[in-house]
Amino acid sequence: MEQKKILIITYYWPPAGGPGVQRWLKFAKYLPDFGWKPIIYTPENPSYPLLDETLMKDIPENIEMVRTKIWEPYQLAEKLNKSNKKFKAGQFDVGKNQSWKSKLSIWVRGNFFIPDARVFWVKPSITFLEKYLKENKIDTIVTSGPPHSLHLIGLGLKSKMPDLKWIADFRDPWTEISYYKHLKLTKSSDKKHRQLESAVFKNADITLATSYTDAENFRKAGANAVCITNGFDESDSGKKEEGQNSEKPNLQNGQAFTLSYIGVLEQLRNPENLWKALDELIKENAAFAADFKLKFVGRIDDKILQSIENSSLKNHILNLGYLAHGKAVEEMQNSNLLLITNFPNDSSKGIIPGKIFEYLASGKQILSFGPDKADVAKILEETQAGKHFSYQDTEAVKSFILEKFNLWKNGSLLENTQHIEQFSRKNLTQQLTEVLK
Repeated sequence: MEQKKILIITYYWPPAGGPGVQRWLKFAKYLPDFGWKPIIYTPENPSYPLLDETLMKDIPENIEMVRTKIWEPYQLAEKLNKSNKKFKAGQFDVGKNQSWKSKLSIWVRGNFFIPDARVFWVKPSITFLEKYLKENKIDTIVTSGPPHSLHLIGLGLKSKMPDLKWIADFRDPWTEISYYKHLKLTKSSDKKHRQLESAVFKNADITLATSYTDAENFRKAGANAVCITNGFDESDSGKKEEGQNSEKPNLQNGQAFTLSYIGVLEQLRNPENLWKALDELIKENAAFAADFKLKFVGRIDDKILQSIENSSLKNHILNLGYLAHGKAVEEMQNSNLLLITNFPNDSSKGIIPGKIFEYLASGKQILSFGPDKADVAKILEETQAGKHFSYQDTEAVKSFILEKFNLWKNGSLLENTQHIEQFSRKNLTQQLTEVLK
């Protein structure tokens, strides 16, 4: 039986690193198992904020790749201000950390490049792909954003080819993402963003969301929205059998009780109350101070690091920097608690950071921060994998950490992988193929 073809339009593809690349890399890996042939359309000369060559091993053998050149203004922005390098990853300085150069750069980024700086790839891609789709008899496409300019490629193709089936995949929201309100938009720029977003919602055959709340919000905005979360790949995680517990003490990293953050941590998701709680525990509890380690794997904002290093946490930090994905997973395994943070405002309760699923597969307990009634809290409750806190909690956070530390000290901190099979990449790909029918 001949496989059905699907063109996946994505900016992020190996050797790009970080969570943005993994969603469609993993879908592409498993789609052939369900009768679909993925074809990847991606820039020939992208400007990636992170590189991870090890992800190349997950690219399906003999997968068809289609590439065209892109022009991006980020190199100019970085010459204006070195901190503009954060823009490529959707980050920038906020509040008191903003210099006048940062403020100017943010204003330019928000008002001159709508929806983002990859917008110059839209028109050439529409022209190229209209011909390519017809010549290759492909009638299903996916656009994955951010960058949300890729959805404008889908919008343009749909207007030219009404019978084309278009799935708009939102790994993060557009106008509802937390940093949107920090873009210093004029009224006309804000209106344009919202008009474009609405056009995508109303014209895409299906809008995919990565969280339950986002799917509900997209439906309210006129989209035919379906939630398919991110997940974990058994071949990456070293996941144990469903429900298996470990009865051995989690004594790792030279007998240290280790709290680890894996990934990018920017100022808008900085859990200052956690640093306060840890600072107090170190000062108040000699046993905790003797055994505690705070480990960072990834890119941590310089301002956050400076703040932590000015506290009693200074001598407890292990900053490993960005590691290849496989090594990062190893560091999850060599931890006792895993930290995840989200934006604090209510509009972000639907964001489910992709790393939570690999955290779940590791079996380690998870300490989460974000708004009340967040989707992450729902997942943690369902899997019994940890606890979610608001950014106002300090005493409750201290109690949770101390409880886990005492269990670890006694050799009775158990691992748990219950109820997580629904989040395996292969099962999620099967869900996707049901949507594609």
